Amino acid sequence: MLGVFALEMGQDDPTKCTAKKMVHMDLARGVSRKFHASDKVIVLNPYAHRVLSPPDKGAKSVLVIDCSWNQAQEVFFRRLGGKHRRLPVLLAANPTNYARAGTLSSLEAVAATMYILGEVEEAERYLSIYKWGPTFLTLNQEPLEAYRRSRTEGRVLQAQREYFPHLFERAND
Repeated sequence: MLGVFALEMGQDDPTKCTAKKMVHMDLARGVSRKFHASDKVIVLNPYAHRVLSPPDKGAKSVLVIDCSWNQAQEVFFRRLGGKHRRLPVLLAANPTNYARAGTLSSLEAVAATMYILGEVEEAERYLSIYKWGPTFLTLNQEPLEAYRRSRTEGRVLQAQREYFPHLFERAND
């Protein structure tokens, strides 16, 4: 089972902080800003060059960094160690960013990681802590399954383009 670390930057409304709730419920271990991840830790980083894929199953833990999307670039370019991976495109189910591609809460990012790496029941358990959590799976069922069944990072990227072509057409114009 994948361990979960949460680095809370305290940049958002604490009442909406999904990382804080995961820590409070003992679903994640809070870490300080001095935390340095080993190479067995996947650091979820929306700016990483590599996308998370099933070949990353060898990881022991995942580190989610809870920060404001407005300050994310600054936060994610700090030295944190670990294997940095970005998630393939998924739709948010959280009330703040509902149905927006890529603007996931920390909880959604952790659950997506678990799902893609084959820990589907754990992903469902994590998502169940919010009433909107199961909606994340409903919105993303097909792409999550495609990502989970992919054997390579390249196949995940191909599936991402198939499920969200409108996001990649603009990039090719």
